[in-house]
Amino acid sequence: MSKNCSLCDAELTSIDTLLGENKLSDNTVLCNKCLDKASTVNQELLYNLNNFSIDDIKGMLEPKAALVKKEPYLPSIPVVESNMISKEIYKRRKRKIKHDLEQLNASLSVFTKGEMKELPYLIPEDEKILAITDAQYINTLDAGILVATPTRMLSVSKSMFGAAKINVYLNEAIQSVRFVTDPRSPVIQLHLSDRIVEFECYMDKEDAEKFYDRIKGLYNNDQVSPQKQANYSVTEHSPQIIFDQLEKLGKLRENGILTDIEFTEQKRKLLEKLK
Repeated sequence: MSKNCSLCDAELTSIDTLLGENKLSDNTVLCNKCLDKASTVNQELLYNLNNFSIDDIKGMLEPKAALVKKEPYLPSIPVVESNMISKEIYKRRKRKIKHDLEQLNASLSVFTKGEMKELPYLIPEDEKILAITDAQYINTLDAGILVATPTRMLSVSKSMFGAAKINVYLNEAIQSVRFVTDPRSPVIQLHLSDRIVEFECYMDKEDAEKFYDRIKGLYNNDQVSPQKQANYSVTEHSPQIIFDQLEKLGKLRENGILTDIEFTEQKRKLLEKLK
C-alpha cells in the first residue's frame, strides 16, 4: 500500500488513515484533502469510493468536470458569497433556530458547531425545525447534522479541510424513512424514488432514535401526519397549498439550495396537481 496520495503525492497522515485508507478500485489511495476536493464534483465518491480509479478522479477534476450533471435530489452546494444574507436577518433566524432547538431539547455534539453556523443561511424564520441530530454520510469522515422541517430534510456536512456541503431532500422525493440498528452506530435511511441515502449517527444512539421517532409519522404513514395537519388547513392538492409550495421552491432557488433544473422539475410536478 502506497504511503503517498496518488493525486497530490503528499505523504498520507494518520488522519488520512484514521478510519481506513481511502482506497480506489485500482488500489491507489487518496488523502482526505483530495477526496474532499473530488467529492465536491461527484458526491458518490463519499460512499462508493472503491468503484472509482485514480484516472476517474483525475478526469473529474479537469475543467470539463464543471459540466457534470448533478444527480437528482442530491445536490452538493457549497455556501458561497452569493448566498449570504444581512447580519440582521442572520441574527433573527439564529434566534428562531435557537428557540426551535430549545423546544426540541436538542442534544448536539461539539463537533457540529461549524454546521450549525450554516443553518441561518438555509432556514427562513417561517420554516420550523421538527427534528435534528448528529448524522454524517455513511463511511465518510465528514461531521454532519440532519435536519427535518415540515417540507424537506437537509443534511449539512463539513470535512476538516473543505467548505460545508448542503444537500436538500424535498418531502415529495422521500418515499419513506427507516431506522437501522448497527453494532457500531445506528443508520437513518432516506428511501428516495431512485436511491437510498444513508446517514450514520455515530455520536448519540438515543438522540438518533428520538430523531427518527419525530419524523417517521411524516413519511411512513399513509394518512396525513400531525405535522402536516398543522401546516395544511385545506386539502393537500388545493390551489392555495400548491401556490404556497411554489413560493417556497422559488425561495430555495433564490438561496442557491436548488438548481434551475431541479426547480423546474419540482415546479412541473406541483403544477400537474392543479390539473
